[in-house]
Amino acid sequence: MKKPMFSCAAAVGALSLAACGTTMTERAATGGLAGAAIGAAVDGSVTGAVVGGAAGAALGAATTPRYDNVNRRQYYDQSAGRYYFYDPGTGRYYWENGQPRD
Repeated sequence: MKKPMFSCAAAVGALSLAACGTTMTERAATGGLAGAAIGAAVDGSVTGAVVGGAAGAALGAATTPRYDNVNRRQYYDQSAGRYYFYDPGTGRYYWENGQPRD
């Protein structure tokens, strides 16, 4: 009887971790860890963890927000040696890889 409750708690905790991260790599990693935790908790075997980890990594990578705005103008920061752009929709500046430029 305790296993379903553990599975539910593991699923809720792991899914909340899957939303963390700003880059595709971070989201895929947290999604993979979350999926592995859920798969191991539900199935109780290594196979469940592997299948859950693969599914979580794919889902985490697929749900990464994209900052593809065709109406953006790029600027070059000489001190950082990187390009950045201004997103008029949010009113913020972002690096070329989508991370906020503080």
